[in-house]
Amino acid sequence: MASAVGRRDELVAVACVNGRISLAAPPSRVWEQVTDPRQLARWWPKVVRVELDGDAAFTEVLTTDKGRDVRADFVVAESDPLHRWRFVQELEETPFAAVLSKSQTTVEFEQAPGDGTALSITLERKLRGLGRFGGPMMKRAARKQLDEALQRLGEIHGTVA
Repeated sequence: MASAVGRRDELVAVACVNGRISLAAPPSRVWEQVTDPRQLARWWPKVVRVELDGDAAFTEVLTTDKGRDVRADFVVAESDPLHRWRFVQELEETPFAAVLSKSQTTVEFEQAPGDGTALSITLERKLRGLGRFGGPMMKRAARKQLDEALQRLGEIHGTVA
């Protein structure tokens, strides 16, 4: 849902997108892959590689539509094994700070019938400055990114109806 909230001096647009998929693999196998940043290139769109910075931080190297590499730094903000994993993009002193005031991804895991996994992913982006007028465009881009990620996870782990 895209909405605008804020004080008179700072209007902020929020783009929040969530998606869900039922995977045929057990939660432990899905957890192992999804929460390992080194595996993001297998299922998260535009990620070429990931560089680890300890146990709780990583850098995604992404490729833009024009073929340029862009680096995005993240910290793991929450890790509740087999239940919830949340990572937040570090924005200060990056080019992303000009348009984003917050960017986080939350992945939630549930046991599904037949030893499967019900997986939901929520992308939350808060836009700042003139970027706040791009809320609908940001939401469409986030939806496309999320749909592609879920599709790739379905190809890797199989899906159930």
